[in-house]
Amino acid sequence: MNNSFDKIRIYCNSLTKYSRYKTREVFIGEIPLGGSNPIRIQSMTTTDTMDTTATVEQTIRMVDAGCDYVRITAPSILEAENLLNIKNELGRRGYKVPLIADIHYTPNAAEKAARIVEKVRINPGNYADKKKFQNIDYTDAEYDLELERIRQKFTPLVKICKEYGTAMRIGTNHGSLSDRIMSRYGDSPLGMVESALEFLRICEDESYHNIVLSMKSSNPKVMIQAYRLLIQKMEDENMYYPLHLGVTEAGGGEDGRIKSAVGIGTLLEDGIGDTVRVSLTEDPEFEAPVAISLVSRYKIPETPRDIKPLEILPYNPYDYTKRRSNEISGIGGANVPKVAADFSSRKSLSVDDLSDIGYFYDAASDKWKMNDTAADLIFLGDIIPEFELPSGLLTVYNYPTWKNNRTGSFPLITAKEYRNNYEFSTEIKFFLLRSEDLDENLLTKLKFEENAVIILESRHFYSIMEQRRAFCELLQQNITNPVIIKRNYTQITLDEFRLSSSIDFGSLLIEGFGDGVWANCSFTKEKVPDNVHIKSFLQKEVSSEKIINRILFGILQAARTRISKTEYIACPSCGRTLFDLKETTEIIRKRTEHLKGLKIAIMGCIVNGPGEMADADYGYVGSGTDKITLYKGKDVVKRNIPADNAVNTLIKIIRENNDWQEPNL
Repeated sequence: MNNSFDKIRIYCNSLTKYSRYKTREVFIGEIPLGGSNPIRIQSMTTTDTMDTTATVEQTIRMVDAGCDYVRITAPSILEAENLLNIKNELGRRGYKVPLIADIHYTPNAAEKAARIVEKVRINPGNYADKKKFQNIDYTDAEYDLELERIRQKFTPLVKICKEYGTAMRIGTNHGSLSDRIMSRYGDSPLGMVESALEFLRICEDESYHNIVLSMKSSNPKVMIQAYRLLIQKMEDENMYYPLHLGVTEAGGGEDGRIKSAVGIGTLLEDGIGDTVRVSLTEDPEFEAPVAISLVSRYKIPETPRDIKPLEILPYNPYDYTKRRSNEISGIGGANVPKVAADFSSRKSLSVDDLSDIGYFYDAASDKWKMNDTAADLIFLGDIIPEFELPSGLLTVYNYPTWKNNRTGSFPLITAKEYRNNYEFSTEIKFFLLRSEDLDENLLTKLKFEENAVIILESRHFYSIMEQRRAFCELLQQNITNPVIIKRNYTQITLDEFRLSSSIDFGSLLIEGFGDGVWANCSFTKEKVPDNVHIKSFLQKEVSSEKIINRILFGILQAARTRISKTEYIACPSCGRTLFDLKETTEIIRKRTEHLKGLKIAIMGCIVNGPGEMADADYGYVGSGTDKITLYKGKDVVKRNIPADNAVNTLIKIIRENNDWQEPNL
């Protein structure tokens, strides 16, 4: 974390007031994006592009679900040609949705599609290059020759798009950067940006500007840094092209939604983004509602109280570094962020209640057992339990209650109590503060509170700006007390809480802020979608504390700040997919979900496979009809093996590399 307080360029209009970043307007058919247009929603079909009827029917379901644009894969010229049949059939059925052809490796397919559909998406990492994972030491002259080779291969498509009024997305994927880019810029956000800019400059030279850009990664940290850096680089060259947001290979279910919200929501919060796609390993019509929920948060954003503008940015938003803090009872310092559980709204506490936050009492041994998602801190308010709590679980009470029950517990002290100079011992204490409490007098006092953990609370729905501003104030004052981020939610559905909390906590964690997370939530039964998790919640089978604990650990995992379970990098499927991705992902998940900390990538095809393998420990990639190629990191271990035994072979490879452990049954 930069503590020199040098002037660092801000990547958006404001960090303390919501303001949409203005980009140029680009027309995709009759639906423009960028400029002052609404943030657009899109998704991608999973059907075989040669199956016209299936693709048309799925496209209609996607449009009815809220998609403004629909992307369709065109892996060869045959699929590109069939886009005309798909487009015509949609027209006959009364749908004029703009279509986007997704292109990898095949310039001839792109050139054909550009004459048919409203937009083509090309990946600069594989449009003119073949990835061999070679590190080449280019001279400047040799690198210039490579750029000229790309220009010759790419310019024909640019001219066709310009002639036909076709838009283009230059979409960089972190997992498919070319060897040329990797050799010069490394596997980095800068490499992602330069990969796109090389192609963008060719478009500019041809006076072609109907362009959208994207910087996708399965790692939200990398994705966010790349978009921020892209804006800075474009501004240096007086470019303001619209941005398409997405976390690639986010996975499915709750984890996929959390990871997408962390990445996409962090950028939307700062006014960045003109079109959104949430990539889930589910049918594409289920992606649009999630994207709409994320975007709707910013349609008419509530204006928070006036927040003092940031004149100086005391941290580097382009390179993750955790804020330096002192360690207090395992909180802060080099420790992973802690998770707090709030039971203060209850009238009493039972032994069984603690199972909701990962603690299980074994009467036979008279001992507590805990799982990998056990909360680290419990706030009881004024509840005094009639049993001994697990050792190691930090117990916090309201200050007046704590005074009469000090043994093995800690006080939560409000700003008012602190200002009244109550007599506090030198024991560890927790200060409940809001950003408006951090005036000069209180900040001065905090500098002498070596044993205090700050609970930074916000009751404002749009809390990120004020809490980020508070962290900057602590940095500027060189106050290094650990900080637990606290948010309160009232009358909110589970789906709303899942997405909102992921944005509120995730965006701060991505900046390196926060030594812990604490959420208090009252759920509403209204507008609840029909899914298993929420059904059981409404039937009181799952407590709100259990749901909150699960989601908070999911957010920490998505932000890559605390790993508590297996991580799956799973693509959302498309017409290139060569096996049942949803079914296979679920089979692999059931067999490996106990392997805490392991990253397993499950890819439908080779497009992003090898590159994303570099960010995963193991990879399962479709390489032909009912054929699978297995990876260890970026290296092929087994090539083109039968799909019916591929999962067992994957498990065997994990065992052979000593990464396997038997599940606790």
